[in-house]
Amino acid sequence: MEKKWWHDKVAYQIYPKSFYDSNGDGIGDLQGIISKLDYLKDLGVDILWISPIYPSPFADQGYDISDYYNIDPAFGTLEDMDELIREAHKRQMYILMDLVVNHCSDEHEWFEKACADPYGEYGNFFYIEDRKEGELPCNWRSYFGGPVWEPLPGHPDKQYMHVFHRKQPDLNWENPAVREEVYKNINWWLDKGLGGFRIDAIINIKKALPYKDYPSDRADGLSDISLMLADAQGIGEFLGEMQARTFGPHDAFSVGEVFNIKDGELPDFVGDKGYFSSIFDFATTSFGKDDRGWYASKRPTPDDYKICYFESQKKMGDTGFYSNIIENHDEPRGVSYYIPEGEVCDASKKLLAAMYFLMRGLPFIYQGQEIGMENLGVVPIDKVDDISALDQYQVSLDAGLSPEEALKVISVYSRDNARTPVQWNSKKNAGFTKGTPWLMVNPNYTSINVEAQEKNPDSVLSFYKELIALRKNPDYKETLVYGTVIPYLEGQHNLMAYHRKGEKDLLVIGNFQKDPQTAVLPSACKNLLLNNYQDLDMNEEKTAVHLKGYQAIVIEL
Repeated sequence: MEKKWWHDKVAYQIYPKSFYDSNGDGIGDLQGIISKLDYLKDLGVDILWISPIYPSPFADQGYDISDYYNIDPAFGTLEDMDELIREAHKRQMYILMDLVVNHCSDEHEWFEKACADPYGEYGNFFYIEDRKEGELPCNWRSYFGGPVWEPLPGHPDKQYMHVFHRKQPDLNWENPAVREEVYKNINWWLDKGLGGFRIDAIINIKKALPYKDYPSDRADGLSDISLMLADAQGIGEFLGEMQARTFGPHDAFSVGEVFNIKDGELPDFVGDKGYFSSIFDFATTSFGKDDRGWYASKRPTPDDYKICYFESQKKMGDTGFYSNIIENHDEPRGVSYYIPEGEVCDASKKLLAAMYFLMRGLPFIYQGQEIGMENLGVVPIDKVDDISALDQYQVSLDAGLSPEEALKVISVYSRDNARTPVQWNSKKNAGFTKGTPWLMVNPNYTSINVEAQEKNPDSVLSFYKELIALRKNPDYKETLVYGTVIPYLEGQHNLMAYHRKGEKDLLVIGNFQKDPQTAVLPSACKNLLLNNYQDLDMNEEKTAVHLKGYQAIVIEL
């Protein structure tokens, strides 16, 4: 593998609306991020991915962009963005922005021009088709429910495609002029000093054409869009061209949100000459999801979680690097999702941190994860902001669930869980804002917050700092960055253990349950490098460990 500048880095995702509000309007902003750079540097973070801050109507929380060359006034100005890049560079940190180019906003000038003249230059920037009442070009279902087709404003005889929200018309990547506009914008930001991009929903840019219907899986007569994506061929031509025209010449870091890689394609995506520097490993987040809806989905058990990670690592091998996560802005809080109900505590939060963080790949921390922020629990439907949760509430009702049951279902999966404001301290609004927060603060902020954990050497935050320090330790960095992942004691129930083998032989072991259990070591323990408890019960020969509930350790053999 060709070594790159980003291989040994630790990344952190900021959802700016909920990170820190500097001006009291209830919305996080760029000056808020700047004011917390020293906190992030002290944590050990190198790369900051900032979710969309471009001008937007916020139909999908900023993932509907109306101007790719500016900053939404809610977050600040272009000058604030330049300052953020400068201040990050001073701290040897890199800034990533979101690249949202499968679609734009229906308020972008391109779409407005397409509506004004569907037969003109900009009509071909989108998928626009003739419309007949009661007929659709195809029966694909959008990610947010309903057909992907919507009447074109001002033209009742025309319709346009949106695989996400109706206010997010899909860009037609088959049109070279669209691709040129995308590359021009990427290079404009990279020339400003941006470190790279996280690439949103990129697999969707290639459609299976000509349109056709797929088997329906719900009473609406529509089909899951993943069936179309499995049929789509030739996306590599677009992605290879984008890499060669943008990321490659700038030596920029790029991480793709890619759910649908076909067998054998990993080297194309993340090999030495791949389209991206890395892709997220979504094996654990995708596990148990059901096309019928959230109500039919199944949460992974600890053994499922272990198998997902080991299978992913086996697929990747030494081809390239995953970006590893337990949560992000589109997922519930990892500690509430992967730890069995009723067993969420500091020890189990630390175990989950160690298990994913020390896998081969680039570790991503989502804001608030480092203090163990949790799901909201069940909230009234009128307090739900997430459009996908509102859709799934109705899907659950249509499937015969009661309103109470439907609320419980969406409480597990709602994106609002990850979007509540970061809990900085125990003061009003968790110290996030002096105003009224745009989304409710999790009521547990008085007990889970940064200020309290910074003072506690045994806190979840302190454990994350230890994890990051271990990954960067010169004695172990080569092994933890480039070493092979070799599963250990795979068959032992609720035990997750794996070697990181390189210059050293390190063993990561986690007792993924509340009851104690014993793990026999492959050879004697030489050094104990990390422990989420104060003590470790080991036999005299140092060849077996008796682990407490949710105890996680890292040892050198």
